[in-house]
Amino acid sequence: MNLASRVVVAVVLLPLVIGLVYLGGWWLFALALASGLIALHELYLMARDLRPLVLGGYLGFLLSLVGLELGGLAWMLGGLLATFVFAFVIFGLSDVRPSATASFGVTVLGVVWVAAGLGSLLLIRDVSDDLGFWAVMAVLFTVWAADTGAFFVGRTLGRHKMAPAISPAKSWEGFVGGVAAAMATAFLILYKDRDEFLSIPEMLALGAAIALASVLGDLFESAVKRDLTVKDSGRLLGGHGGMLDRLDSLLWAGPVAYYVILAFGQA
Repeated sequence: MNLASRVVVAVVLLPLVIGLVYLGGWWLFALALASGLIALHELYLMARDLRPLVLGGYLGFLLSLVGLELGGLAWMLGGLLATFVFAFVIFGLSDVRPSATASFGVTVLGVVWVAAGLGSLLLIRDVSDDLGFWAVMAVLFTVWAADTGAFFVGRTLGRHKMAPAISPAKSWEGFVGGVAAAMATAFLILYKDRDEFLSIPEMLALGAAIALASVLGDLFESAVKRDLTVKDSGRLLGGHGGMLDRLDSLLWAGPVAYYVILAFGQA
C-alpha cells in the first residue's frame, strides 16, 4: 500500500510540476509558494513545543519569495532579514512567554531553510526561457537519481555507515552510487546545451555537487526530526510522507546548484 501510494502521488504530481516549471514566472512562483507554506507549516507543527512564531514565519517566507520574484536575490535577502522583525514584534505582542531563543530560532530556521531552497530554483529558472527550464529539470531529476542510486547501491553493497547517529540506513557505498547516478543524469539532461550552457566537465561537477547537497539536505531533515522525535513531517503525500520530507534534499540542492551555475558564469 505504501509503494502504491508513492506511485500514485508521483504520477499525479510529476506532470504538474514539470508543466509549471516549463511555464515559469508567476506559475512557478505559485507552486513554490504553496509547497513552501505547506512545508513550513509542517515544520512549525513538528516543533510546536518550541513555540514557533508562526505568523512571523509565514510573513517572512511570503515576503522573501515575493521580493525574489519582483526584485531578485537582494530583495529575497531583505525578506529573510525581515523575518527577524516580524518574529520579534509578534513575540512582543504575545501574552505567552516561551523561550525567546527557541522561538526565534525555529521560526527563522524554517524561513531560511525553505525560502532560500525554493527561491534558488526560481533563480535557476530565470537563467533564460529555454536553458532555465532544462537547468531546473536537471536539478530535480539529478536529486531523484542521486537518491535512487544511493538507495539501490547502498542496499546491495552498503557496509560502511555514513551517519549512523542520524540516518543508520545511509552508507558510503550508497553515497558513491548516488554521486555516479547524479553525474550521469546531469550529463544526459544538459548535454544538448553543451555549447550554450555548461561544458561537459561543468555538467559532471554540477551533478556531483547536487548529489552531495542532496545527501546533506536529507540528513539535515533527519537530524531535525530526530531532535523533535517524529518519523515523518506529515502524511499529505501518502507514502512520500509530508511536503518537507519530499523537499528536504531539494532545499539544499537548489542553492548549491544555483551557486555552482553562477560560478561557471551562467547565472
